Amino acid sequence: MRGTLRTWFRRLHLAVALVFGCVFGLSGLTGCALAWMHELDAMLNPALFHAAPAAGPLAPAAVKRIVDRLAADPAYGRPSQLTLPARGGEVAVAWYRLPPAGGRGPFTLDRSRQVMVDPASLAVTGERVWGETGLSRPLLMPTLFHLHRYLLAGAAGKTVIAASGLALLFMSVAGLVLWWPRANLAAWRKAFAVAYRGSWPRFNYSFHRAAGAVVAPVLAVLGFSGCLFNQPQWIRPVVASVAAMSAQDKPKHGAEGDVGVARAAQAAGALFPAARVSRIGLPATPGLPYEIRLRQPGEVRQGDGNTRVTVDATTGRVLRVRDPLHAPAGDAFIDWQFPLHTGEAFGTFGRIVISVVGLAPLAFLVTGLAVWRQRRKARAAAW
Repeated sequence: MRGTLRTWFRRLHLAVALVFGCVFGLSGLTGCALAWMHELDAMLNPALFHAAPAAGPLAPAAVKRIVDRLAADPAYGRPSQLTLPARGGEVAVAWYRLPPAGGRGPFTLDRSRQVMVDPASLAVTGERVWGETGLSRPLLMPTLFHLHRYLLAGAAGKTVIAASGLALLFMSVAGLVLWWPRANLAAWRKAFAVAYRGSWPRFNYSFHRAAGAVVAPVLAVLGFSGCLFNQPQWIRPVVASVAAMSAQDKPKHGAEGDVGVARAAQAAGALFPAARVSRIGLPATPGLPYEIRLRQPGEVRQGDGNTRVTVDATTGRVLRVRDPLHAPAGDAFIDWQFPLHTGEAFGTFGRIVISVVGLAPLAFLVTGLAVWRQRRKARAAAW
């Protein structure tokens, strides 16, 4: 690309960097740590997350015992959601919705009380407020998460992060367009070369150009997926226009009644006997269904997985099933975004790549500003 078009691309590239550069750098640095969030959280808070070893996944009866134990204790009560351990030696986490601190507003963070329970002994190992910020060991990783996703600014921060995701996608594509070398071997070698030779301006420019070309595809994916997570209504219609997607209808209220969490978990497990039940959303009000989440072997998403089953709380009948292993093309594309964003789609290697690439936006901000300043000085000297 040359001439006027190249000039406009470079100006847009610069303008977006000046507007969103600090957000890019902050998101990248926090993302480095969040790629290892659960391991770091457990390492920082062993007393909070350590439980007695257990053999295999929790049976529905064991899940019922946890819910009954909490519901019978006036200090806790019936939770709104229960996250189950992925392996022995981990706690179950009960979630309780809390009212926003200081009232609800565009900059308010949602809060939930997390209560950790040893599945074997039913002892409470501790608790914390998810959405409360701080630098203490229990609050450090949740704070980094809310900084990464919401800028600690609630819905307003969520929108800024979504917009910065689209900006990062544009920056990555524009950077590749500006970088693209001529069609000869010497030009391609030069395009990937980082040179210093006693000149920091030469190093800044060559590093910005070569390293940017290498990591631009990864940054483009991170930008797109970051926008999707925060403002899915911006992205899903675009995907649905080119690929089939399942309906996103919400469950309707039914007759009042409760078959119990054990029977709901059994109904979901019967559909996917090889899967592990990872999370259970309990009805917030009578008539709402149970929302069961599972992870099947072979799913690209680790941790909680992406298999979802909705169970009628009155009858125990399965109302809806979402199977990521047999999903429409649009759903499959969306399902890949979180594992790609965290790097878990490619195991430990992928998470290492995400951690390394997370440092890139800050490096590009520094070198890009240095190149811009050098060019401004050169133009001023020419005048």
